[in-house]
Amino acid sequence: MAASRNVGSTGGSRPSSRGKNGRFALWCVVGFVVLVVDQLTKLWAERTFEPGTYLPVFKGFNLLIAHNTGAAFSFLADAGGWQRWLFSALAAAVIVAVVVLVRRHADKTLFSLALTLIAAGALGNLIDRSVHGYVIDFIDLYWNAWHWPAFNVADIAICAGAAGVVLDELQGVSKGR
Repeated sequence: MAASRNVGSTGGSRPSSRGKNGRFALWCVVGFVVLVVDQLTKLWAERTFEPGTYLPVFKGFNLLIAHNTGAAFSFLADAGGWQRWLFSALAAAVIVAVVVLVRRHADKTLFSLALTLIAAGALGNLIDRSVHGYVIDFIDLYWNAWHWPAFNVADIAICAGAAGVVLDELQGVSKGR
């Protein structure tokens, strides 16, 4: 009796769904690790610092605690509370869209990594908004008397992810796709 092989219609040019599922699982693990690091560092900052106190790490870098009711750079922080729900809804929509895109393009490493970082950061800040009503920030960078708005690991992930999306697009343009 001859052995039979199940040959798919992909012709070998497309990755198998099993390979894509494995890559998607990898991106889920990466996102989970970023989320855990974000939440643990925020918990540490909340337990370590009282409002108004800070720890100088080196010139230009302090650790502190800040509660941001707005978005990036405290945008709309003084808007009266409705912004919490707007930013939460936007974060949830971004997370869903990103998960769908990563699922579809799990084999595209830079693109998927970048989107995973964005989703993990958005989820980290969404958790803060949902639980506390504000985002916990604790990193303070400064130059002389000028301070960058305080931020956290989720914000770093979102910015790194955005840079990755831009880099991926630039690479695509240079390759003519």
